[in-house]
Amino acid sequence: MDAVSTPLPASHSPSTPQRRQAGARLTLTLASLAMIGPFTIDTIFPAFTRIGAEFGGDEVALQQLISAYLAAFAVMSIFHGPLSDALGRKTVMIGGLVIYLIGMFGCVLAPNLESLILLRVLQGMSAGAATIVSRVVIRDMFSGSEAQRLMARVMMIFSVAPAIAPILGGWLLLLGDWRWVFAGVGMYGVVVLILTTRLPETLPPEERSPMRIRSLLASLVHVGRSPMMLRIAGASAFGFAAQFVFIAGASPLVVRLLGLGEQDFWVLFVPLIIGMISGAWLVGRAANLMDRSRLISLGFIGAVLAALVNLGLVSLAPEYGGGLSWSLLLAVVGPGLIAFAVALVFAPIQLEVLDLFPHQRGAAASLGTFFGLVLNALLAGAVAPLVTTNLTVLALCSLSFAALGGALWVWHVRAVRRSMGV
Repeated sequence: MDAVSTPLPASHSPSTPQRRQAGARLTLTLASLAMIGPFTIDTIFPAFTRIGAEFGGDEVALQQLISAYLAAFAVMSIFHGPLSDALGRKTVMIGGLVIYLIGMFGCVLAPNLESLILLRVLQGMSAGAATIVSRVVIRDMFSGSEAQRLMARVMMIFSVAPAIAPILGGWLLLLGDWRWVFAGVGMYGVVVLILTTRLPETLPPEERSPMRIRSLLASLVHVGRSPMMLRIAGASAFGFAAQFVFIAGASPLVVRLLGLGEQDFWVLFVPLIIGMISGAWLVGRAANLMDRSRLISLGFIGAVLAALVNLGLVSLAPEYGGGLSWSLLLAVVGPGLIAFAVALVFAPIQLEVLDLFPHQRGAAASLGTFFGLVLNALLAGAVAPLVTTNLTVLALCSLSFAALGGALWVWHVRAVRRSMGV
């Protein structure tokens, strides 16, 4: 994959003062905001069995606790960014967190599975205000290599969440029924809300767009009509799906395919976190050494190769019989390698999206996230139950997503080269 830099508009930076370096408190706060998503999704996996037993829900019905959240997140993600362009970043993040906490603590009192799914919808509608807008804050405050380094550091800390969330969920179940899981995540949300109130506002009033429905929709249409935006967002969505398919199918994968228990989700998630942290660390180190577009290309090449390795490993593994064994190791090494390669793509490609529309970063962040969220919702609600029939089918699905993401990125790079006459 040849790499070229994406050209930016002539006026490419708002007048918000740029800082030279991010401090530890800012980094931890932004990472905590980003971790809302994985904590909300992954912590409840160990509780699926008990929720199903109490409410009489089967595996497909329980998967809707994930897909309903992701679908609502996807729909509302279109609006969080433009709202932050009009109202300011901090106002939207705090408002979203308050609504999110109402939904989370409401789950503790849910009388049936239907109401639990509706409260998950409320969480999904509000959680993006924190996670999506926090990425825009990074680009508001920093540019160039420092923006990539901070995005990579946030990614490194964020990577811990998918691994510790199901472990935390299993521990919370030791205290009582599944309601303890939602209460525990709610307490985390309270801490994040307090940290967010201490963030600076990064979009001055004079740089905000008018708070009118027509203006908000116009900015979304302007961003959404860009072929560059569509190609990059599609590449990002499919590339991340190569890893997320293992997370979306974690419950049937760990419990049914690997024959493990409620406290054993670490077997899958620890390799994933090691891969994600290692890849994010390398992205930060490469900030001043490699062109951003070239790094993304290498990440997609690595994702396809890692998915091929994963397919080979699970094909060679003997029939799995439960417990710690050689076949279990072969089943989880591949997802870790895929996570490493996807991490090389994630932070740089987010900055590519934000730099396409520097005066409409909120709208760009929203639409850039929307494609990935729609795909993730489909993965959790429809695809994961179908592809977790055995490890080989799951591996083929991951490989397909990696190849699709890489193909869209190649298309984008070649289109840019043609537009530049190269």
